[in-house]
Amino acid sequence: MKTLIKLFSFLFLLNAYAQQSLTYQQPSDEILELADVELAPGVQIDSKGENMVLLYRNQYKSIEELSETELRLAGLRINPVTNIGSRTNYYTNLKVKKIKDKDAKQVQGLPENARLSGFRWSPDESMIACLNTTSKGVEVWVLNIAEGKVTKLTDANVNANMGSTINWFKDNNHLLVKILPSDRKELINTATAVPTGPTVSVSDGAKAQNRTYQDLLKTPNDEFNFEQLARSEIKKVSINGNISHFLEADMYRGINFSPDGKYVMVTKIKRPFSYIVTYTRFPSESIMYEANGNKVSTVNEVPLDEVRPKGFMSTRMGKRNMNWRADKPSTLVWAEALDNGDPAVEAEYRDAVYQLNAPFNGKAKEILKTKQRFSGIQWGDDNNAIAYDYWWNTRNLKTYLFNPSTGNAKIISDRSYQDRYSDPGNFVSSKNELGRYTLDINGDKLYLMGDGYSKEGQFPFIDEYNIKSGKTKRLYQSTYTDKLETLNTAIDMKKGEILVRIESQKEYPNYYIRNINKDNDLTAITAFENPFKSLEEIDKRVVSYKRDDGLDLEGTLYLPLDYKEGEKYPMILWAYPREYKDKASASQSTANPNEFVYPYWGSPIYWVTKGYVVLDDAAFPIVGEGSEEPNDSFRTQLVANGKAAIDAVDNLGYIDRNKVAVGGHSYGAFMTANLLSHSNLFAAGIARSGAYNRTLTPFGFQSEERSYWEAPEIYYNMSPFMHADKMKTPLLLIHGVADNNSGTYPLQSERYFNALKGLGAPVRLVMLPKESHGYRAKESIMHMLWEQDQWLEKHVKNKKKEEKKIENKKPKVKGK
Repeated sequence: MKTLIKLFSFLFLLNAYAQQSLTYQQPSDEILELADVELAPGVQIDSKGENMVLLYRNQYKSIEELSETELRLAGLRINPVTNIGSRTNYYTNLKVKKIKDKDAKQVQGLPENARLSGFRWSPDESMIACLNTTSKGVEVWVLNIAEGKVTKLTDANVNANMGSTINWFKDNNHLLVKILPSDRKELINTATAVPTGPTVSVSDGAKAQNRTYQDLLKTPNDEFNFEQLARSEIKKVSINGNISHFLEADMYRGINFSPDGKYVMVTKIKRPFSYIVTYTRFPSESIMYEANGNKVSTVNEVPLDEVRPKGFMSTRMGKRNMNWRADKPSTLVWAEALDNGDPAVEAEYRDAVYQLNAPFNGKAKEILKTKQRFSGIQWGDDNNAIAYDYWWNTRNLKTYLFNPSTGNAKIISDRSYQDRYSDPGNFVSSKNELGRYTLDINGDKLYLMGDGYSKEGQFPFIDEYNIKSGKTKRLYQSTYTDKLETLNTAIDMKKGEILVRIESQKEYPNYYIRNINKDNDLTAITAFENPFKSLEEIDKRVVSYKRDDGLDLEGTLYLPLDYKEGEKYPMILWAYPREYKDKASASQSTANPNEFVYPYWGSPIYWVTKGYVVLDDAAFPIVGEGSEEPNDSFRTQLVANGKAAIDAVDNLGYIDRNKVAVGGHSYGAFMTANLLSHSNLFAAGIARSGAYNRTLTPFGFQSEERSYWEAPEIYYNMSPFMHADKMKTPLLLIHGVADNNSGTYPLQSERYFNALKGLGAPVRLVMLPKESHGYRAKESIMHMLWEQDQWLEKHVKNKKKEEKKIENKKPKVKGK
């Protein structure tokens, strides 16, 4: 008998600790009905609001697609067989329609098993060029909008590994295309190649405090492969298929025509490469050519960018953000740091903006200085432009109205970019005679379109801004209280025509033309149907509540489809922490109850079909005002947020607070593990693709810019791995084996699981093959939903009554 008991004990332990081999599973029918649906198409509309292209795609990739050959080099993920990003989203079908027509017509001549991407409108918007990926490589095709027909322009020899693959000439008849070089060498199989020596990295004493990037170069073999994949010849391709030489093979990164089409700026990567930063910080050279291919001059040279001063607002010295001035035929514009790129340096102005006219051999003219780090310009005309700067540490955003001719500038908005209530909106742009988007200027008037968040709700608006007086006048404000109207783009401000999207909880989003000059007349231009029929009767609302310290919070609450008044249900709380520098911004309401209920792949909403209350996107602000940083009290605020959310829904009488699960993805997974470690609020947790040991990201993470050596106690206190001994609550860990996100290495979940398992915590680790930070394959996503469903049924809905009950009001906070 004793022998038999020992055998059973051994088998139990073996089952508890051994790996489990599973085939991909499917979730229950209720979830599958929502997760496996045909999506409405994407929409592209020309700038005149005359023609629309509908782009259809599969909701998911297949695991077979994700299993295609992939090389991960210098921050890129490339399929070396097809020579395009291995994680590219593809469209499978196209339709076109006149805006005023009721029905769309099928595009003719599409390739068999089309995998379309990289859509680029021609300058006159009569055509769209795109890429088609075959099993052998990438081709260029062009769609004639009026004819509704596509034509193939090249063979499957296009190099789409580095972007800027297709670029239109001004004549609408030719494109510049990156083509695989004729002298490309065979790639090295790094898994089988015999090393010729060790890999050696050297520091010369300069501080290089970079984020923990993934997919970096690691060996000379990687360098060789990266160079081969980056090299292209640039060819001139006509829309009738004729191909001519333009530039010899090199590692071309960017191709950018001037607004008048007379010049093209080509940026290429140079050696030496780096093993600690991605390809965007490798040395580069920008060279100006005439449209016929004749070289004009080198306009920028950028050295290897490995070493920067500490802080999120640091930048490199030299010319950066180089681009064309959109309101001029051929004028280059760029910014340069005035503070050595060091945020610790005191400076009246941080950046200066310069311009240089063609033929780019004169002296650059300074046209603007910004008090904070320059972030962009909306061009208008000789006298008017809008510039922006920002400072992350204070969350401050400044908007300048300036005169590019004189350099005179005034700040017209100075606010926290986290303060949504004070957001004045975005200045409206329209296409100018050069085919570039510039400020829509009507005499002394500009226009602003805003999201319209307020204490009373969300009411998007259009304002008229007077350049001389600086005053605004409201032209339109949405009045819907049972729907959400999104102002997409201005088609013609003089006529008052605006492209809008309207939706409600049960109404799938559709597009309309609203005319604010004609009694706000509304004309429907799409009629997409709701693919989520089973959720049409869902009870959705935004609930507001307070944290113990008085901070206003909110979340979007969904009741079970089978809800019966008076009954208590299990609940899933899903959230993502966000850092703020002031309580006022953290308290603002940005949830809209009228948004369409859209259960995307990572959503918890599916479980309303399984008898759960769902509190989605629950507010989890982490506030640090003044000299205090948000993370100084991260754990305390995290637990306070969780307690406030549960209390709020419990007070409404909907839930059994002994049966509440918490979940999140990425930083939300990090949140979940911390909540389970430092409170007794939850019955179980789901943590997807998270980081759990912050010492593995020692030079900052999320919104923490202090290094581990500056604030070791922060890194220790915030790391669930360091407190694995406190974990007693069942935790489901899910992670993609090919995660490419900075800091969320698959190792994070593997090591955390090993720690929890070694300490006897109830935990399950699911590693999804081929998946990155966000999951893509249908097989993976269906299995993930199955895993989550099984976990919730076992540890939440059917939690044993004799398990220790959760405290009603005060969580037990463990540790510091």
